[in-house]
This record gives sequence, C-alpha cells and structure tokens, in this order.
Amino acid sequence: MLCAHTRMLLLRCPLLLLLLPLSSRPQKLPTRDEELFQMQIRDKAFFHDSSVIPDGAEISSYLFRDTPKRYFFVVEEDNTPLAVTVTPCDAPLEWKLSVQELPEEASGEGSGEPEPLEQQKQQITNEEGTELFSYKGNDVEYFVSSSSPSGLYQLDLLSTEKDTHFKVYATTTPESDQPYPELPYDPRIDVTSLGRTTVTLAWKPSPTASLLKQPIQYCIVINKEHNFKSLCAVEAKLSSDDAFMMAPKPGLDFSPFDFAHFGFPSDNNSGKERGFLKSSSKFGRHTSSKPRVDLHKVCIGNKNIFTVSDLKPDTQYYFDMFAVNTNTNMSTAYIGTFARTKEEAKQKTVELKDGKVTDVFIKRKGAKFLRFAPVSSHQKVTFSIHSCLDAVQIQVRRDGKLLLSQNVEGVRQFQLRGKAKAKYLIRLKGSKKGASVLKILATTRPNKQSFPSLPEDTRIKAFDKLRTCSSVTVAWLGTQERNKFCIYKREVDDHYNEEQKKREQNQCLGPDTRKKSEKVLCKYFHSQNIQKAVTTETIRGLQPGKSYLLDVYVIGHGGHSVKYQSKLVKTRKFC
Repeated sequence: MLCAHTRMLLLRCPLLLLLLPLSSRPQKLPTRDEELFQMQIRDKAFFHDSSVIPDGAEISSYLFRDTPKRYFFVVEEDNTPLAVTVTPCDAPLEWKLSVQELPEEASGEGSGEPEPLEQQKQQITNEEGTELFSYKGNDVEYFVSSSSPSGLYQLDLLSTEKDTHFKVYATTTPESDQPYPELPYDPRIDVTSLGRTTVTLAWKPSPTASLLKQPIQYCIVINKEHNFKSLCAVEAKLSSDDAFMMAPKPGLDFSPFDFAHFGFPSDNNSGKERGFLKSSSKFGRHTSSKPRVDLHKVCIGNKNIFTVSDLKPDTQYYFDMFAVNTNTNMSTAYIGTFARTKEEAKQKTVELKDGKVTDVFIKRKGAKFLRFAPVSSHQKVTFSIHSCLDAVQIQVRRDGKLLLSQNVEGVRQFQLRGKAKAKYLIRLKGSKKGASVLKILATTRPNKQSFPSLPEDTRIKAFDKLRTCSSVTVAWLGTQERNKFCIYKREVDDHYNEEQKKREQNQCLGPDTRKKSEKVLCKYFHSQNIQKAVTTETIRGLQPGKSYLLDVYVIGHGGHSVKYQSKLVKTRKFC
C-alpha cells in the first residue's frame, strides 16, 4: 500500500483534493502531517484560500462567469474506486475530468517540508493529461469508476452564462460512504388525487431509509414554472436576494466541515408543516428578503404521501421531491412531475327580470352569477342590493366591460348609464365568515323602488335614565322619505348575549316571521330636515328585571322590509 510512501502532495490516502484557482496568490499547501492537516482544515480562512477538500466531503464553491476553476486530486494506488459528483446550482456548467501521471517525488522526501508552491504548480500544470469525462448542462452528473489508475486527476469547471454556485463531492470509497440518499427502483412521483385546490402526491421510500435505517426526510418543492434537478437549484431560486450570490469571502462563508443543516432545522421538526403556503423556511444564510411567492418548499419528515393545499383552480403546478440525509444534509432528487388543478365548477347563471326582486343564497367564500338583459332600450339601469347578513361584493359588467365593483352592507342602490341592447353580467361574491343571503332588484324604470331608504346609522338607542320597572324608551333615525316603521319586542333570558344576537341579525326576515304577541306598534314617520329625522317610542307593559330584544322594521312602498340592528334592553328590578 502506497500510504506508507511519502509523496509531496499526500494528504489522506488514497485521495487528495485541492482547489488551485488559476489566479491564486502564493500560499502554503497542507503537508502530509495529519495533525497539521486537521488543524488547517479547521481554520476557515485557510480553507477558503486553498479550498482543500478531504476525501468524502461535499464542498460548495463559486464561479465567476467565464472564469474557470481547477481542482486537482491525487490517487496513490492503481485499481482504486473513484466517484466524482458535480451539482450545478442556478446555471449550467461545463466541466471536464482528466488524469496525468504523478509528478516526481519531492527532493525532501520524508522531511515533511513541502516544495515551494510555484514549483509544485509548475510540475502539475505543465501537462494537460488524458480526458476521462466531460459534461455540459445543469444536471447533477457523476463520474464513477470501480478501478481507477493512480495519477494526478484534474477537474476543470466553467460557467458561461453567469456567476453561479456549485457543489463538488469526491470519494475513493463510494460503496461505504453513500452520503447521498439512494433512490427506489421507481423514482417517480405519483399524483394520486387531483382537486380544484389540492393535489395529493405519493412516492416510494428511499432504500437509505427503509433498508439502511439512516435518517431521511422528504422535502417537496412546488412552483408554476418548471421542475428542478437539485435542491441546490431550489436554494438559489428561493434566495432571490443578492446575498446568496455574493462571492465567498475568506473565513466567513461555507465550510464542508460545518454542515449545520444547510437550510433545514436541526431538531427535525419541519415535518409539522402542512400545506402549500405555510412554508417560509429560508435556505442558506439568514436574510431579510422574502422568498419568491411562486416557489414553495415544505419538508414533511419521513412520510411518503402528502396533500398540497391552497392551490389555484385550473392552474398547472410542478412538483419536485428531494430525499435529504439529515446527518450529512446531502440530497437526491426524485423524478419530478406536474399536474393541472381542476377547473372551478361552472355555475348556472340566474336571469333577472325587470323590476322583480330575486332572493340569492351564496355559500361561504362562494360566488353567484346573474344576468340582466333589458328587452327595451333604456337610458339608465338601477341595481338595488339588500345584503341580509355580512357584506358581499358585487361586480357588474356590461357586454364584458367592468362598470361597478363594490362591497355592499345593508341596502345599497347603484344607477348606471344604459346602452341599447346591452346585457349585464352580475357577479356576487359571498363573505369569508359564513353563508350570505341577499335580495337583488334590477330595473330600467328609475321610479321603481322596492327597498325602503335607510339612514346611515341603523342602531336603536335606549335611554337608561328613562328606564323603569315596566317600560323602556328608545329612539331611531329615519329619512326624508315617508316610510312605515314597526317595532317588536321579545323577552329573552339573562344569559342572552351579543353572540346570540348577532346570529339573529338577518335583515331580510320581515315582520311576517314574528308572532303577533311580539308586535308593539307601527307608525309612519319622515322629516324633510334630515337632522331632525329621529323618532322616539316608549314601550310599556314590561316585567321588572327582565331582558327584552327590540327590533325595528322599516317597510317600503313595494312591501319589502329592512330590519334595524337589534337592541337588548333590561327593565329595572326595583323601583
């Protein structure tokens, strides 16, 4: 075995890797002294200047555009297994591996003193060597040989597109090392279920986890552009800020001996993240910039089935899966896939008739489409909306052109300019809180008013000082339009609260839904002076110390009513 021999470049038998930039300044190469070598690789400044890579460790390095880098490593014995892996990150690479005979032994053999760097460089760079392998592209590519000759191996790398990061791994014991997770015999990702907003993925487990029992976690990457060939490429894409693409600085950047879970949490709890939009983990060094919104990564532990949620309907997505060895933080890519989510279910369009009120029910977060096509020519068209519960959104398009987009709460009226033979498409979008109920009327007759006008403030005010054991006095606002107002009361228990009251705030439920015994009175009221459009009423015949829910309804000329906000009152217990 040649490990007992002394050669000027021997670092670790049987493989030595060292990076010699073509324009590097003079420096001291590590000696064969193992203790000194271990000290040198712990010194990050030394590591970045010389870029020494021991056998069996992955390094991350940097290429400037059109500026090649060259690695050398020595294989001391014939018939030595050899594996070299080059991973491009965010740009295609050109790389070539060649071999030449070892240079003559140093004159100071056995002394531990290396020859001057310039003399060594001259010895190892005078010859080009025999080319063994070359590649151009952005795939993760390998050179593997079960029996390599001894010699000085040379790895040349070049990026012609842009400045870029890359990774290199080399080993003379590929069978025992296996730092990259092994792929199953079928490395494809299967789409097992497809919905409008969800896609379920499944894949076969890595033998590294199932057979070798090594710690493996799976990371899913979702985007709308293309599949990725390495997790390194994902890291570059996620790091949209310039910090990720800065050239390495001596002593401050990545060390292959400081794995520190590059981009993954060390407590292995990332599998708790569920869903497409919950992933916010940053790769590389910590930065303040946000990842691009069209690319998301989520790590799910060792599960081999996952449902991606919160997707958009009728949209194509690309899915990539990476098996990550959490001990080494090195990863292997499955064969990516893509899928298009299902379209939104086509909704039936409701036809509106001129001057007729139509009741509409919308599911939570849902939408309804209505169509209004006046049969006669018209100068104006009026849309009256009564939202019974929470606010809804209305959009009106005339022959495809957007005319109106508003949120509506309570009663609103919109008047739009008409057009001969025009057709109007109305889109109503429901609330995120719950189901929506509303009434809508479309008409080309400007005097057709089915809904009563309302003041801006529809609260009922109770006067505490006028409260007695058997009566309460309340007031509410009116408008300049003469309308009929009806007030109703209902006794409730002492545990009745605001939450229960809120559930009963359907403004579209009229007096016809109330018991006759709950009616207090009805009266007409209006005022030409809007500042004085207020009325009061004293409700008598109540029981001492009891709670009552009061409702005021305003009824329009067309018979449709709108309920004011309910008021909870309580009579005095002792008088």
